[in-house]
Amino acid sequence: MGEANTSSIDDDLLLKNFYAEVSEVERDNEVVRILSCFKLNAFEYLNLPFDSSAEDVKKQYRKLSLLVHPDKCKHPKANEAFSALAKAQQLLLDPQEREYLVNQINAAREELRAKRKKQLKKDTASKLKSLVDEGKYEQEYEKSDEFQQQLKLKVREILTDQEWRRRKMQMRISEEEGRLKKDEEESKEMWKRKREHEEQWEGTRENRVSSWRDFMKGGKKVKKGELRPPKLKTEDPNKSYVQRPVKRG
Repeated sequence: MGEANTSSIDDDLLLKNFYAEVSEVERDNEVVRILSCFKLNAFEYLNLPFDSSAEDVKKQYRKLSLLVHPDKCKHPKANEAFSALAKAQQLLLDPQEREYLVNQINAAREELRAKRKKQLKKDTASKLKSLVDEGKYEQEYEKSDEFQQQLKLKVREILTDQEWRRRKMQMRISEEEGRLKKDEEESKEMWKRKREHEEQWEGTRENRVSSWRDFMKGGKKVKKGELRPPKLKTEDPNKSYVQRPVKRG
């Protein structure tokens, strides 16, 4: 156990001594490389193969972070590169984020394999060699720089398409949330006005009741100078109206 710890300390010391001798130009070049990476692919930031393990991620992060650490690197964007590496490590150590990224990489690989299969149908010699080697020919091809570069570009293409879809969906969700919020505010305003109207109506209730009672008690009061309608004579069998005699002066 003690020997293992001693070995780990020695490795750390050797690593630090090594990076102490790294030239400023090499540090600057690494900052430029990191900041020019495709933003949606964390593997590119750490300069790792797509099948790297979580342990590989931790080791590579430590190595590169020492290289571009703002305390060691004088590049004006060293801090930005350092932060990008930290975020890349965080994404690749997160199970869900890593699974999503690996799924896109596998989808890209399958697309390239399908394309390769179509090409082999036209190339009899390559097809026969593939059959003879029982798939080893294709395995070797997928390890080649040519295939790895194609895979890198295809992964970029798929991730870009997925990000575009995600943003489009997010925009639709935001628009729908905005519409629902607007409807809710309009509904609240409508109920507010209704409540104010009811409160106002209730506030005048006593006055209205009082006016009605006065009306029922005294009947409608006739203003001065206003003509009254003719009274109905009860002895008139036809209940016809009779004009009152008009006094003449």
